[in-house]
Amino acid sequence: MAAPIERLLSEICESEEPIEELKNLRTAVFATPVSGLREAVSGARLEIIFGLLNTNDKEQIEVCVEILNRVLQALEPIQLAQNYKPALQSGLNHPDDSVKVLTLAQIGRVVGHADGVTQILNSAEILCDVIHCISVERIAVAKEAIAALGKLSHTKAGLDALFRSDLLNKLKDVMTTSDIIRYRVYELIVEVSTASPVSLGYCANSSLISQLLEELTGDDVLVRATAIEMVTNLAQSQHGRQYLSQQGIMEKISNMIIAAESDPFSSLYLPGLVKFFGSLAIMDSPQQVCEKYPIFLEMVFTMALNLDPTLAPVALDTLGILGGTVEGKQVLHKTGEKFTSVLKRISTVASDGATELRVRCLDALAQLLTLPVEQQTDDLLLLTESWFNCLSSQPMAMIQNISTQPFPELHCSALRIFTAIGCQPWGQQLMMDTPGFVEWVMDRSVGTGKEAKDCKYELVGVLLSSSSTQRIFGGENYLKLKTYLKEGPYNVTAVSSVTTEGAD
Repeated sequence: MAAPIERLLSEICESEEPIEELKNLRTAVFATPVSGLREAVSGARLEIIFGLLNTNDKEQIEVCVEILNRVLQALEPIQLAQNYKPALQSGLNHPDDSVKVLTLAQIGRVVGHADGVTQILNSAEILCDVIHCISVERIAVAKEAIAALGKLSHTKAGLDALFRSDLLNKLKDVMTTSDIIRYRVYELIVEVSTASPVSLGYCANSSLISQLLEELTGDDVLVRATAIEMVTNLAQSQHGRQYLSQQGIMEKISNMIIAAESDPFSSLYLPGLVKFFGSLAIMDSPQQVCEKYPIFLEMVFTMALNLDPTLAPVALDTLGILGGTVEGKQVLHKTGEKFTSVLKRISTVASDGATELRVRCLDALAQLLTLPVEQQTDDLLLLTESWFNCLSSQPMAMIQNISTQPFPELHCSALRIFTAIGCQPWGQQLMMDTPGFVEWVMDRSVGTGKEAKDCKYELVGVLLSSSSTQRIFGGENYLKLKTYLKEGPYNVTAVSSVTTEGAD
């Protein structure tokens, strides 16, 4: 394919209005495997295509971008850096955002390459232009710029260039553009900081992290909410959590939750505060976090009991995540009646609330009740059984009733609760003691959508994963379940028909 591509490039070069020739070239490069393009473009004059980007013709730009997106994949990053540096710099300053996105993606490839990054580090102008792209209105351009700078910071030389040169001042200048742009830079700083303790050190010394942390208690509640999200991302790494702890951020956020009770605008940022501690609890220890910052769990309970539409989702998700771990279950159990009240409230809303909130409640209950076979002890089995019995005077009937309602999402969420208790002996016994339940499980006509069939199949799989199933369900039911599993979720039983001669 090398010859046709060379020929098409020559035709484009000779044409005054090359749009048709460009379309032919586009067809040719997309018909050629990337491995074949490598040979084709090695001697090709790609500057021709780069040059044709300098037009106001939107269609021509679009076709050129599609060609370059395909063809440049065939070039090694070092070839790009050595042979097309002027074209890359021109692309960063192109008025069309699609050209900027293309260029930034290629620069990202270059700076992610051991030899290519050196070439870019010697071009301060290109790096300045990449930083400027963070302030472009279109988010796709900014995302590519942040990604490229993030890759650049994976090397010490890249970190030195970004944080120990005039580029840092360029970064700080860009931040002054607007609140939105400032937070894009924070996004970059957080991404770099989470990579390693060394990277975090560079960012901390730049003063940009301390600036972000100051925004936590700013006057603008929307800015505050965004800052909390950024800090939560910073806490994803162990060294990030250690740094935040040293800066007293956990205590600051705990105090913000306390103060939120008297702030009429707290619903705008309170979910973020709760998510922060929820994330912290899962990564470190639910018990330690809940004991050290008791206001966190108190607020989750309050939000779950009130079920304010803006606050309830994060409370339910947090309870589900916490209760999905053994340690989290024990922490919740220790609160006694407080958590029992929350369970009853969730159960009530799951039965008669708004559909979206009902699904959220059912999913949280499924996580709370899940107890894999390898985690099952007598104490934990008693705990999950007591939680299930809290839900209603007849919890099996309640959940089964929800599963029969004409809403696929409710049907599947209810099935997930049965799946959660399906490998626990007490749950299996309840299923056997509920008239018609086992037949209902194996009835393929219940729940006709793909997701419903998948959920039913998962329930059968969980039942068969337990060593107590055969004893509790009996040999005949056990064999039926095995047959169901073997046939798969979408099996359709053939129905034969007999025609009688002379019948109407």
